[in-house]
Amino acid sequence: MHASIPKIDPADYERIILFTGAGMSAESGVHTYRGRGGIWHEYHWEEYACEEAFINRPEAVMEFHQLRRVEVLKCEPHQGHHLMAELERRHSGVTIVTQNIDGMHQRAGSERVVELHGSLWRLRCPYHGTIEDIGPDYKAQFCTACGHRLRPDIIWFGDGLNPSVVAQTDQLIAEADLFISIGTSGVVYPAAGYPRLAHSSGAHCISINLQALTDASIYNEVVLGEAGRVLPEMFADIQ
Repeated sequence: MHASIPKIDPADYERIILFTGAGMSAESGVHTYRGRGGIWHEYHWEEYACEEAFINRPEAVMEFHQLRRVEVLKCEPHQGHHLMAELERRHSGVTIVTQNIDGMHQRAGSERVVELHGSLWRLRCPYHGTIEDIGPDYKAQFCTACGHRLRPDIIWFGDGLNPSVVAQTDQLIAEADLFISIGTSGVVYPAAGYPRLAHSSGAHCISINLQALTDASIYNEVVLGEAGRVLPEMFADIQ
């Protein structure tokens, strides 16, 4: 455990993974799904965030997700998001892997972002793939090619992760020599397995989180604090 924040020179590493969870967005005011203040204390996921709910009550599900979009757009990326975007611009080996669906990294300027759980800003047709849909209101709810109802391109409860996204993430993390986990408890699988993959592959592993981890043994360094404060200090030379 570090009382002080370690200083990292990105030039010392070839492939850097920044692995973010709900805590990263919570600093910007985005409500988490679990934990204190999580939206599933107020809403039942069975009614709004699973395939069965979408089949039975599509209008209600789409209205719920549209409300989520409105709330997210009221929030802004914090200094940690902007630091990560700047690090990405300066280092070709940086990739963000996020469990968040809010697009906050992209709004801060990041481009190399792998979204494990999908995005609030995409819709998906089961036959014709995904389309980008950015804004408070959905621009379309039916596929223009086949007329099939579009659903949010989000990994809902009961869904499996996209196999191609999983394969891409596995490769990126297995090849990383620096892995920084930010704002995630590391207890919900399958995402919880990625820090262990990084550790077993030989990466230098750092955790930044507000709360102590259940298992910190896989990390070389653990920092308790907000990403918006810790990251700019950790990478002070690139600002």
